[in-house]
Amino acid sequence: MPLLTRNRLSLKLILGLTAILVINLAFYTFFTVQNLKEDLINFRSASAYNISDIIKSSTRYSMLKNHREDLANIISTIGEEKGVKSVRIFNKLGIISFSSDSLEIGKEVDMNAEACIMCHEDGKITSTPPADKLMRFYQKENGERVVGLINPVHNQPDCTTSECHTEDRDKKILGVLDVVLSVEESNRVFEANINNLVFNTILVAGALGLFSIIFIMFYVSRPISKISDGVAEIGKGNLQYRIDLQSKDELGGLAHEINSMAEKLDKAYTELQEWSETLNEKVKEKNIELKKIYEQIIRVEKLASLGKLSATVAHELNNPLEGILTYSKLITKKLSKANEDKRHDDLIKFTTLISDESARCGRIVKDLLVFSHDSVHDSQQNRISELIDKALLLINHHLQINNIVLEKEYSDTGIILKCDGQKIEQALVAMLINAVEAMSGEGVIKVKLEKAGTNVIIRLTDTGHGISDADMQNIFEPFYTTKEKGKGTGLGLSVAYGIINSHGGKIEVEETSVKGTTFKITLPIKE
Repeated sequence: MPLLTRNRLSLKLILGLTAILVINLAFYTFFTVQNLKEDLINFRSASAYNISDIIKSSTRYSMLKNHREDLANIISTIGEEKGVKSVRIFNKLGIISFSSDSLEIGKEVDMNAEACIMCHEDGKITSTPPADKLMRFYQKENGERVVGLINPVHNQPDCTTSECHTEDRDKKILGVLDVVLSVEESNRVFEANINNLVFNTILVAGALGLFSIIFIMFYVSRPISKISDGVAEIGKGNLQYRIDLQSKDELGGLAHEINSMAEKLDKAYTELQEWSETLNEKVKEKNIELKKIYEQIIRVEKLASLGKLSATVAHELNNPLEGILTYSKLITKKLSKANEDKRHDDLIKFTTLISDESARCGRIVKDLLVFSHDSVHDSQQNRISELIDKALLLINHHLQINNIVLEKEYSDTGIILKCDGQKIEQALVAMLINAVEAMSGEGVIKVKLEKAGTNVIIRLTDTGHGISDADMQNIFEPFYTTKEKGKGTGLGLSVAYGIINSHGGKIEVEETSVKGTTFKITLPIKE
């Protein structure tokens, strides 16, 4: 019952169904009782008429023969039957000619009595009432309920030829038969039936009401309570709560939809929590990325300024450096000729050092000029294999000095590439020198050329010590070098990267390990 008190909808359904049920059963009972009463009256009337007709039929022969003693015996015998209270025959003057109660014989009835007034007025017959008016229900002095029936005895042709009614030829009615029957037994049966009907109605109403309560509790109240509790739990934030309702009706469908909604909300809430928990980390990561981008922008701006400055400085330094290099070599040459007694060895050593450092400075200035120079490509049709061979020829003395073996593998020597041949050659030289410097004497450099669709692929492989993960992301940045101080400018790979990129190509580290590194150069074949 707590479910009903909590669930107002179920309570309304029960009260509504109960009210409809009670009203319908009340109307049914009322009309059934009325029909039973009508049927009982009709039954009593039919019984009274049947008994009256039986009496008339039984006494007809005795009346025709005027056997008054036989007639009196018949009436007396019938009057002793169960349920028969009295049987009387009145003549046309209202005198009791025959009666089951011998004390009434010869008495004259009052014409104004209830049984007579409907036919007689001022002692004369005024009318013959309809059959339903000939019956009367009343209660005797002792409280017993009875029904009386007045049955007229009509004058028939054979009656006037008998011994007793020869003078009554013009009379329509010779007398009346009055039968009084007890209705106590039929009333008891009727009341018992009414009581049974009311009891059965109440029993059926109670059973249907109980069934309605149980049905609504199990199929309406409980599902609604489960849905209500589930919605309340989900509303409190318990998104893992699921409504346990497996019915196939509308309530089951509603519970399924609510569970689906809760599952989606839980998933969304979990994602929000994860985002909230990792937000700081993501903000830090983004800050680091932004910082790197900012630093890269600053670096690019600095490099742009440095490029302009380096171009100016390079032009200004190139001539003095050439002079220093030339005169230092000249001094070294003269000292060498005059050094028969080895007196000038120290001076020669110093001038040689000046020559070497001047040459290194010259190379740096040259690289700066190349790096900062934004020239327009002189694109022409070039055989890529020939460009590679020229680059290899330029570094051949490096290979010989360092005892490095060169291996070439050209799958197609006729590949024509529209490009700036000098720039591509310069990029290849820079990368090959980088490969030579990656090996500390001896090793193998493999150069592989192949065509892949609309691209040409050049692979340069060395047997050096590989590139570390820390250096991998910086190898193409300007001035970044892993060589010892004074042995590299950090511009070789950066210059090569810029040249390849300006031709619409791509340069990347395809493979690296302690056994060596493979650079992959991809250039588009332009028509």
